[in-house]
Amino acid sequence: MGMEINLMQNYPVSKRDISGRLRSKTAKDRQIAREFGKDFFDGSRSHGYGGFNYSPRFWENVVPVFQKHFSLCETSSILDIGCAKGFMIYDIQRLIPGIQVFGIDVSQYAIDNAKEEIKKLCKIANATHLPFADKSIDVSISITTLHNLEQKDLVRALLEIERVSRVSSFITLDAYRNSEEKERMDAWNLTAKTVMHVDMWKELFQDIGYKGDYYWFFP
Repeated sequence: MGMEINLMQNYPVSKRDISGRLRSKTAKDRQIAREFGKDFFDGSRSHGYGGFNYSPRFWENVVPVFQKHFSLCETSSILDIGCAKGFMIYDIQRLIPGIQVFGIDVSQYAIDNAKEEIKKLCKIANATHLPFADKSIDVSISITTLHNLEQKDLVRALLEIERVSRVSSFITLDAYRNSEEKERMDAWNLTAKTVMHVDMWKELFQDIGYKGDYYWFFP
């Protein structure tokens, strides 16, 4: 098993009060969000992001952390699993000239509205069936995506990451360490289908042979 490490330490942290979302969230909100369409990315906050737009402030301070940790250079290749509109791989390509970047996402809307500079490098695909050959990607990264799968499909996705990744991988997942964090997760979450205590996640990694690095999202 890999390393528990917060490679997202420089990603801006939202200070939003989620108590109102806890009171107002409905089954309909979850249903709409899990379609991962326009309403999720660019609709109401009750359904998702409330506007998913590019800003360099999100990733340009994270990319150097990735670069150092994985020794990325112009000959490396990166796959973003759950790339949405491709903002992360755009900044990786911008900050590490020459690097190969690829993105996959289940959302047709996100891919259709991907950043023009990298749109041709993004495709519709599911993490359970990555359209890449064995060991063809140096580093696979998946940020707050895999927990949107049911557990059996999530296991398949982790095995797919192991299959395609030549050097290593990094994932972040919705998780909790205590009852207070679990309550906050229930308030925040719209799309995750598999959310567990951090110790249960680690047991799962061990059981299935996931060898990549990992960290958690705590709202």
